[in-house]
Amino acid sequence: MNKKSTLYNHIALFFIVFLTGASVMVIELLGTRMIAPFYGASLYVWSSLISVTMIALAIGYFVGGRWADRAKRTGLSLIIALAALFTLLIPLMTRTVLLATDPLGLRTGAFVSALVLFSPSLTLLGMVGPFAIKLSTSQLEGVGNSAGSIYAVSTLGSVIGTLVLGFYLFPMIGSRQILVGLGLLLLALAIVVALYEQKKCNIPAAMLPSVLLAIVGLSLLPKIVGAGHTYTGGNQFKIQSERESLYGWVRVIDQPARDLRLLTADASTIGASGISDGESRLSYQDIVGLIPALAPNKMQRALIIGLGAGHMAKVLQDRYGITTDTLEIDPAVAEAASRYFGFKPTGQAIVGDARYEIRHLQGPYDLIIHDCFTGGSEPAHLLTVETLTQLRGLLADQGILALNFVALQGEKSVALASVSRTIAEVLPEQTVFVSEPGKDFNDFIFLASRQHIDLNSKNLLSDQKAWLQQRIFPVDKALGLILTDDLNPLEHLQTAKAEHYRRFIVDWFGPDLLVR
Repeated sequence: MNKKSTLYNHIALFFIVFLTGASVMVIELLGTRMIAPFYGASLYVWSSLISVTMIALAIGYFVGGRWADRAKRTGLSLIIALAALFTLLIPLMTRTVLLATDPLGLRTGAFVSALVLFSPSLTLLGMVGPFAIKLSTSQLEGVGNSAGSIYAVSTLGSVIGTLVLGFYLFPMIGSRQILVGLGLLLLALAIVVALYEQKKCNIPAAMLPSVLLAIVGLSLLPKIVGAGHTYTGGNQFKIQSERESLYGWVRVIDQPARDLRLLTADASTIGASGISDGESRLSYQDIVGLIPALAPNKMQRALIIGLGAGHMAKVLQDRYGITTDTLEIDPAVAEAASRYFGFKPTGQAIVGDARYEIRHLQGPYDLIIHDCFTGGSEPAHLLTVETLTQLRGLLADQGILALNFVALQGEKSVALASVSRTIAEVLPEQTVFVSEPGKDFNDFIFLASRQHIDLNSKNLLSDQKAWLQQRIFPVDKALGLILTDDLNPLEHLQTAKAEHYRRFIVDWFGPDLLVR
C-alpha cells in the first residue's frame, strides 16, 4: 500500500472516530432529556447517565479489541450499523422502559432506564476505537501513535458534538428528532464504510449486513417518528400549551372542573391560578403577599428569582405599587407566564441563570423573593452561603429576603434545618412560616433580614396578624449543616421529598404527563 493510500485510509478512520465520538456525547446528553421528565433533572439522573456511559464504553473497548483481533480487517461497518439501529430504537423504547421502571423508585429506576435505553448503542460506539486502531496499525512499533491519534480525534469529536448539541441543535430541534437524525447519519456512515470494506478488503458480502440493518431501521422509521407520545390530559385536563425547552417540558394545563390552570415544568407544578379570575391558587404566595406590610418603611423595589406564573410580581404592583425585577432561567416559562397567566413586567424581565445574572444586578432591593422550587430537585447551588451572600449584597439595609423551600416532614427535616442554618450565616434575623399547618409535605417560607422583623406591624390587619401567627414554624437549626458551594448534600437530603412529589404528580395527572 503506497503512502498516499495510507494517508487517505488514516483520514477516513479519523473521520469515522470523530463522528462516533461525537455520537457518544450526543446520546449521553440527550439521555437526560429523555429521562428527566419522568425522574427529574436531578443529580441521580446525571449520575446514572454518566455511569452507564462509562460502563458501556468500557465494555465496548474490551469487546471491540477482541473482535478487531479476530475479524481480519472487516466488521467496522456492522458495528456502526448496529449502533445506528439501537440509537433509532431509543425513542421507540423510551415510554415502555420508563413506565416499566417506575416501581423501582427514583435512583434505581433512573439507573435501570439509562442502562436499558442507552448502553446498547454506547457499547457499540465504544467498539469503534479499538477497531480503528487495529486498522490504522501496520506494525507493532506504530501501535502507540495510532492509539493516541485515534482517541485524540474521538475525544475531539465528543467536544464538538457536545458544543454543537448544546449551543445549536437542542435549542432548535427536539430531542427525539435529534436522536432519529443521529441514527440515520450513523446508518449512512455504515453503508459508506461497508462499501470501502467490500472494495478494499475484497469481501463481496461485506455490504450485506449493513444494508439489511439499514432496511430494518428505515422500516421502523414511521413507528419511531410516531412514537412520540403527546399528553392529552384525558377527560379531566386540557392542554393549552406544550413546549420543550433546554430545561424541561413546559406545559399549561387546565382542569375546568376545578377552575384551575397549572404551569408545569416536567414533574413540577410551578404556577397555578383560577381560569375564571386569574388569581393565584398557591397558598404560600398568600404569605409572601403580606411581606411588604411587615417592613418599617414603604418598599419600592423588589427582585423575584424564579418567575413561575408571575403572580407575585402582579400582587406587589397592584397591592403595594412596588416595581419588580424578575429573573427566570427558562424562556419557555417566561413566555407561558406572559401568554397564559397575564404576567406583565413592571421592571426588568431577565431570562438567564441566577448565579450569573445576580452578579450583574444593581441594588438595593427592599425585597428579594427566592422561589426556585422544582418537584424533582431544588437548584442546590442557589441555596448556599455564597449565593445568599450575593443576595445580601443586593438588599437594602432594612430589606427582607423571602425564600420558599419545599420539604417533607418539616420538624424532622434535616434539609429544612440546613437551609435555616445557612440563611442564619448570612442574615441574623429569621422567621419561618409553614404554608398549610398540619401537613407533612409543605412549603416553608423563610423571612430573613439584617433587622428585626415585626410581625405585629401596624400595617397588618388584626386577622392578618392572627393568620400569620398560626403559621409560624419553629426550626431546630442544630439538626442541619451549613450549605456551601464546596459541600452541599441537599439533593441527597431531599430524595424522599422528590419521590413523594413525583408520586403525587403521577397520581394526579397520570404517568403519561411525564413520558414522551
